[in-house]
Amino acid sequence: MNKSSISIILIFCFLAIHLQAQKGVELGGWLGSSWYLGDLNTEYDLGLPGGAGGLIARYNFNHRISVTAAGNYGRVRGDDARSNNSFQRNRNLHFYSDVYDVSAVAEFNFFPYFHGSELEYYTPYIFGGFNFFRFNPKAELNGTVYELREMGTEGQLPGQEYNFFSFGLAYGVGWKWDINRLWSINIFASSRRLFTDYLDDVSNVYPEYNQLRADRGDVAVLLANRSDMEDFGAAGTQRGDTTNNDSYHFVGISIMRYFGRLECPPISRIKEQ
Repeated sequence: MNKSSISIILIFCFLAIHLQAQKGVELGGWLGSSWYLGDLNTEYDLGLPGGAGGLIARYNFNHRISVTAAGNYGRVRGDDARSNNSFQRNRNLHFYSDVYDVSAVAEFNFFPYFHGSELEYYTPYIFGGFNFFRFNPKAELNGTVYELREMGTEGQLPGQEYNFFSFGLAYGVGWKWDINRLWSINIFASSRRLFTDYLDDVSNVYPEYNQLRADRGDVAVLLANRSDMEDFGAAGTQRGDTTNNDSYHFVGISIMRYFGRLECPPISRIKEQ
């Protein structure tokens, strides 16, 4: 095989690598923080972050479009004591919840993005899709942690509590760039607009306390109304806002490994021929 043939094959291999980099699977993981917005955080207070992380699988259809599935975990928290709103401070509720989240989103790269390219190795991107998650709001009372769902704090009858599982809309923005042909780093901010208003156990009105005590006990009454004001929280008065569902948010950094493969004869084998 002469030098011209070798050159043509090498050029073909280079072009194939360039095209191959448009497609393929990426796997990786991420670490970051999580936040909650809802009835116990109406002022975009970012002062109660929780730890978050997860595993990511991405398939690149081309240099612009990809789909990503992820399994995520985050802890979210809210506390009326941090609010500037007098109603919330008087209400005096708090909660935390571990959130287990599975999401599936489509991604769009603003710039052409090729693994292994020396020029097109970074891009901002946006994404959108759906998520499915599990939550379980809890709160502490006199040194003991209670699962709020089981307390029926808004008068839910036994067996009629809200579900531990729900869905949402997942969307966000990010920036990805290659470290080398196989490894890349992504930074992203992701939001979940939920189909439930009970992530924080607060949505509707205060319960009828005698009925709640009969159904759930004295602890349930104490968790339903934690105000220090004697005339606060009468049965049937506002406890939460039913017009806006809750949301939670992730900010993180991920490292991804590209598993695209290219079948191309080694140079040593070409020379032997």
